[in-house]
Amino acid sequence: MNLLLISNSTNAGEEYLQYPIQQIGKFLEGVSEVVFIPYAAVTFSYAAYEAKVQNRFNEIGVKVRSIHRAANPRHMIRNAQAICVGGGNTFALAKKMQEQGLMQAIRKKIAEGTPYVGWSAGSNVCCPTICTTNDMPIVQPESFKAIGAVKFQINPHYLDANPEGHAGETREQRILEYIEANPRRWVVGLREGCMLHVEGEKMELIGSRPMRIFKKGVETYEVKAGDDLGFLM
Repeated sequence: MNLLLISNSTNAGEEYLQYPIQQIGKFLEGVSEVVFIPYAAVTFSYAAYEAKVQNRFNEIGVKVRSIHRAANPRHMIRNAQAICVGGGNTFALAKKMQEQGLMQAIRKKIAEGTPYVGWSAGSNVCCPTICTTNDMPIVQPESFKAIGAVKFQINPHYLDANPEGHAGETREQRILEYIEANPRRWVVGLREGCMLHVEGEKMELIGSRPMRIFKKGVETYEVKAGDDLGFLM
């Protein structure tokens, strides 16, 4: 298993995929082409999304082929050198992936060692479910079940702040509700500018900010780059 799960595509004030592209290039060393899944796009076309990602991936010499052009999407996954899943709306992404049978196809490819890169929604769908996404359920997927390549849940774009004048739940409160209802599941709050690299039975946090750890019955705490994350595996 070889995964690169990224919290966000773009840091404030930067261009699209600017901060993670060198890490993506290192991760995809030896790969000439990726199968790209653009189905999290809602307000712009899949073709536009493909072009946007290609523009950045030109820097690392990798061709981007969007799965929306395939007559047989599962066949395209079966023959992929690597798989890349972009961010956007997680519910829209899950619905389309489920309709095309891509969850199971990708899980099998991941188990065979095919590299997988996802950011935001693309990280969410690598988890057992999409239940810790931040997105609005604008469409209804078949279920909340996702690829399940990792055993824990990710909350990307994790925020500590509670904006002044905001009386609703904080991000932490929402995750505490989730673990109350799902006591066996670990949740990681992955802050922006950070990513997780999973290789076999090992996982490392990459980035300058700590990751917040949630589990029913365990006092919430934080880990930093270099800390042992084996408990999540």
